[in-house]
Amino acid sequence: MAITIESQKRPEGSKPRALRRSGLIPANLYGHKGAESISLVVDAKTVERLMKAAIVNKTEIELNIPELEWRDITVIRELQIHPAKGTPYHVSFFVTPKD
Repeated sequence: MAITIESQKRPEGSKPRALRRSGLIPANLYGHKGAESISLVVDAKTVERLMKAAIVNKTEIELNIPELEWRDITVIRELQIHPAKGTPYHVSFFVTPKD
């Protein structure tokens, strides 16, 4: 069973540090259209729940981006953690290839 999370497009020109202060974690989505990627933001509490429940490159995550009307199954390709604070810093999602 996939974990379902919701994400928003990252506001143009937004600074990662300011996003984190406001409770959002910068993220990227890869593999939805070849080499193109989308800059996203995910709620920090959602990412912290993912850290407990998901295994990088294994756990299927249904990523929903309402403003783009996009929804598909992804995996976390990379989860960066702040070295001192132990808090999530950045997440990379990758669309799982269809067989």
